Amino acid sequence: MHEDANGGGRGVGSGVRGSGVDQPEFLALERELTVLLRRARANQGEMAREVHPDLESSAYGLLVRLDEHGRQRATELAAYIGVGKATMSRQLRALEDLGLVTRAPDPADGRAWLVELTDEGRSRVGRVRDARRARYAGRLADWDPREVSELARLLHQLNLGMEK
Repeated sequence: MHEDANGGGRGVGSGVRGSGVDQPEFLALERELTVLLRRARANQGEMAREVHPDLESSAYGLLVRLDEHGRQRATELAAYIGVGKATMSRQLRALEDLGLVTRAPDPADGRAWLVELTDEGRSRVGRVRDARRARYAGRLADWDPREVSELARLLHQLNLGMEK
């Protein structure tokens, strides 16, 4: 069963002709992305609690970014996550208090801070990410590996298109 983003009704701009928004494939895309995003938000909260019971759901993506890309400036992280300096500073303070990240002055620019996962943070995030991939593997065990690769490729293409 699928959930509808707008209760099955027509959303703003849904009557625009010639733009494709009223085409069945875009209606199906909207419906499926709505379900996927709802589940992703719920899963993010669960994963955040698995990393640390006091971790805010919104901070999980920040930890994953640091896990994948290593040490970064706080301003780069804020831009990536899409939050302001004050919000990023508050989140980083909370992550430091939990022992998951450390901050140090950037040697190239004493005004900037570099943020990185602590060993404990890396270990906790790694365990949660490994468990998450194992769940995906279990749920998609009956898929052909080429289908999984194609899904990943298409989602990557979608994400790139959304950045425009």
